[in-house]
Amino acid sequence: MSAENPSPPPAPPSKAVVFFRRLLSFVVLWTVLLAALFSRHKWISDYFFLLIIVTLAGAGLVEFYGMVDRLGLQSYSRWGVFGGVLLLVATFLDISGEWGFAAGPSRVNDFESSFFILFVLGLCIRQFLSRHTTKGIVAISTTLFGLMYVPWLLNFIQKINFFWPGEQGHRQGHFYVLYFVLVTKFSDCGAYLVGSLLGKHKMIPRISPGKTWEGFAGALLVSTTASVLFAHFAGARLKGMTPAHAVILGLILGLAAVVGDLIESLFKREAGLKDSGRLFPGIGGILDLLDSLLFNAPLMYLYLRHVLT
Repeated sequence: MSAENPSPPPAPPSKAVVFFRRLLSFVVLWTVLLAALFSRHKWISDYFFLLIIVTLAGAGLVEFYGMVDRLGLQSYSRWGVFGGVLLLVATFLDISGEWGFAAGPSRVNDFESSFFILFVLGLCIRQFLSRHTTKGIVAISTTLFGLMYVPWLLNFIQKINFFWPGEQGHRQGHFYVLYFVLVTKFSDCGAYLVGSLLGKHKMIPRISPGKTWEGFAGALLVSTTASVLFAHFAGARLKGMTPAHAVILGLILGLAAVVGDLIESLFKREAGLKDSGRLFPGIGGILDLLDSLLFNAPLMYLYLRHVLT
């Protein structure tokens, strides 16, 4: 009896299907996140939003330390995840006024510096007591980098959210959270659409074969357009924003979104992965969802603090 011919593997989804999967996943996820942020109920706008941020950071750290493990490197992953959750929760308690008074930007920066000093000291003590981890420098470095790459960068979203108290105790910072998330994700869409339709010249094929200079131009064009339009319709809700600032921020956030995407692609390629996970259809894992936002959050905060005020 002749052996049956194996069935051919299923054809990969088209670019249009992939795009709409990503768009649907983005709309659902960020609608939930932003709806919580703009809720009039404190338990939803503050605590549920914090829960979402902590969940994203914790899951993102698990994916990052998973890549570290695939590379055969050592890390203290549990300490890293615990430290990331503790950093986000403690910052929220400090900046929101739950400890009696709301901390200003300088106090929050001092708190973060103290936290990292103690965290590094704790990692060193953990290495003293370890009987199995022989490469202490590697374990401490990978653990600390994971903490800084995911939760510390995400922590700037909280700083943006609580930056301006607004009138009658109502915060205005959440409009800037909405602004930078939308501009960043429009940058992603512009890069994908223009790159898929017109992309011919590869940017850095050894890191991300799909990224093109045409897609990069599309990212800047769409992010800047989205920034200007959002600033126009938001008006006074974006305190300090002018058309010139909208153009500058659109370009900065569009550029940083592409760089953030490339950085995560570098990590995935080194670990031999196409996606950091399979949690979201069309996107991949948590880090695939967050990659373009991670560096845009601190850039938005720094521009907000040092330029717009």
